[in-house]
Amino acid sequence: MEIREATAQDWNGIWPFLRRIVAAGETYTWDRGITEERARSLWFKGEPWRVFVATDDDGTVTGSAITGPNQMGPGAHVATASFMVHPEHGGRGLGKALGEHVLESARSDGYRAMQFNAVVETNTGAINLWRSLGFAVIGTVPEAFRHPAKGYVGLHIMHRHL
Repeated sequence: MEIREATAQDWNGIWPFLRRIVAAGETYTWDRGITEERARSLWFKGEPWRVFVATDDDGTVTGSAITGPNQMGPGAHVATASFMVHPEHGGRGLGKALGEHVLESARSDGYRAMQFNAVVETNTGAINLWRSLGFAVIGTVPEAFRHPAKGYVGLHIMHRHL
């Protein structure tokens, strides 16, 4: 596995699994019917945001992450990030490797902390992963996410210092 900065050409590898994950409606607060154009604009935001991809040995994109400032101005020293792992490549440590890479990149970019604003409380795999990387749940917004099978569930806010 290689993790590197994404290029515009990587979008063709990211979009199929991003669309699938968002359409499932279980982990992202995006519109489940998001258009490709809108999704691309949310994933490739431009400076100061960074986009990474994980690829397997043949160059296939198996996951992606974005990171940038959680807020603007006086709050821009805290980063945020989003992650997507192709469902057919899950369970092999890809999410952890992407998480570690993004944390190190944010640290080297001068951020002092990282905050996730919307981790669905039923996404226990992600919550356990982020806890293993030093994040803590600092609050939960009750019933802030409408899960397609579980109804209204909370969104965790998770944080860690860098």
